[in-house]
Amino acid sequence: MNTQDQHGRGRTGPRPRRTRLLAAAGAAALLLASGLAAPAASAAQAARAAEGGKGDRTLTVAVAQSVDSLSPFLAVRLLSTSVGRLMYEYLTDYDPKDAHAVPGLATRWEPSPDKLTWTYTIRENSKWSDGQPVTAEDAAWTFNKMMTDQGAATANGSFVGNFASVTAPSPTKLVIRLKKPQATMTALDVPIVPKHVWEKVKDFSKFNNDKSFPIVGDGPFVLTDYKPDSYVRLKANKDFWRGAPKFDELVFRYYKDQDAAVAALRKGEVSFVAGSPSLTPAQAASLKGDKNIRVNDAPGRRFYALATNPGAQAKDGTKFGDGDPSLLDERVRHALFMAVDRATIVDKVFQGHAVQGQGYVPPRFTSYFWKPSAGQELAYDPAKAAALLDQAGYRRNGDGKRVGKDGKPLSYRVLCHATDPNDKAVGKYLQEWWGSLGIGVTLDCLDNVTDPWLAGKYDLAFDGWSVNPDPDFVLSIHTCAARPTTPKDTGATDNFICDRTYDQLYAQQLAEYDPAKRADLVKRMESRLYDLGYMNVMAYPNAVEAYRTDQIKSITTMPAAAGNIYGQDGYWSWWSAVPAGSGDSSGDSSSTGVVIGIAAGVVVLAGLAVLFAVRRRATAEDRE
Repeated sequence: MNTQDQHGRGRTGPRPRRTRLLAAAGAAALLLASGLAAPAASAAQAARAAEGGKGDRTLTVAVAQSVDSLSPFLAVRLLSTSVGRLMYEYLTDYDPKDAHAVPGLATRWEPSPDKLTWTYTIRENSKWSDGQPVTAEDAAWTFNKMMTDQGAATANGSFVGNFASVTAPSPTKLVIRLKKPQATMTALDVPIVPKHVWEKVKDFSKFNNDKSFPIVGDGPFVLTDYKPDSYVRLKANKDFWRGAPKFDELVFRYYKDQDAAVAALRKGEVSFVAGSPSLTPAQAASLKGDKNIRVNDAPGRRFYALATNPGAQAKDGTKFGDGDPSLLDERVRHALFMAVDRATIVDKVFQGHAVQGQGYVPPRFTSYFWKPSAGQELAYDPAKAAALLDQAGYRRNGDGKRVGKDGKPLSYRVLCHATDPNDKAVGKYLQEWWGSLGIGVTLDCLDNVTDPWLAGKYDLAFDGWSVNPDPDFVLSIHTCAARPTTPKDTGATDNFICDRTYDQLYAQQLAEYDPAKRADLVKRMESRLYDLGYMNVMAYPNAVEAYRTDQIKSITTMPAAAGNIYGQDGYWSWWSAVPAGSGDSSGDSSSTGVVIGIAAGVVVLAGLAVLFAVRRRATAEDRE
């Protein structure tokens, strides 16, 4: 339920430990960097001094999402997994231009002829921030811990569920043996941690990695300080094998009020703002006229959805929570979604800075993008929605209220993020649309949506995730195995969905190495998820963000042709960012933004056409 983007995974959502995010909990980001030249310089310098920064070499990122955990074994929110990407290397990375697999901690990888054994060559020129060398043993220990400790498997357990054994025959050789073929072996989105540090941890389900600083890592930045709901501070790792970041320090500072973050950008107190995780149309439009501010508006990697409580249940069969039993009827779920006007949401809430939702994977990922057939689509049709409710036995009474056979009126609680203007705006439309059907709607907007979500105490909820180039993770969170072992545990599940047909398709796609065949299986999974009606995607929001050109000289977008800066599948943006006035022209600098008001067009992403519809919008935002 995060709005997510595991990468981190891209998750953003309500849950404390499970996206890339609930949709609504989203993450907003601001970067601050620099040596300003104008009147804003004094304010910016004062802010940097307060941050403990170093002149124009400190980059401050204002975020609207708090950290769920700094443990890579528990973190699932977009902010948390993004920070994890900066702290720890993965075996492989995604190329920032087109997302194909490139070397990370591993310089090479090779499967056996039967695809059941994968051998990775671990680079020799990487070391932990405490000076110890990074070896294959660190990777083997990380994976084995996830395979044997349920707490360590909380966030990323799906990646190792099919592992038979993981060994390190030498410091530079890692061998993973599988139970059956697994197509994600060049997309294992698992942070590798230092064995000599983490083997001292007693309880992985409770250890949040946030008490002793600096935290030992091998990524482009080293985490040096953290205060919950306030800030995360990192310094550049000068010994990073790919090269040191251009900024000396990176600070993520929490802003509960997104307008305050935008105001800070105008004053030069921060260098970059993304919103939660995107700017609202009004905020982006208000920044358009400043000559020192550039707005980047590009197809996003997120989806924005309505999640329906399917009846929270643990793997041991124990039911819990208090979801309305009427939602167990597929006809009711379909009726609710057929009463949602997605075109209005895109036009009025996102004001064109989004595309209407269809399948589970956003259109940016063309290989896996799916949309329902004409006969399958749950198109906006209030009359048909009313007929479905009648068929399900929920007819209007004399007061126009929908009631069941027990005479109890239908009334739903919709869990939403108090910090997300999109949730509130869409929620008002739901009250209108569902109210016209005779259904009551109560918006339950909270600062902390995690607790009721994990407890299954909601009827519907705003949800969303940031999807990775390989969609395996966001697919895995809807399998039966992702549910918590008992009601007291935290599982990897997003919404407690358990469907055997979906599970069978998941297992098939995971074992399929042929790209076209695997893509077809993934689309069949999306089709099944759509038909079940527990997860209804309303929109694919654009990534709308802004930064000061007098503070940031260049910064990498992902993908390079038209992509996002905040919440990437990797560390490219913060690692590549070049301070203005630094005289450094190196690095990938795909920094050109699509400014508000540009007409819809087609952008080529690694040779694949992606529909880029951009129009004007007015208010709202998202959960990663």
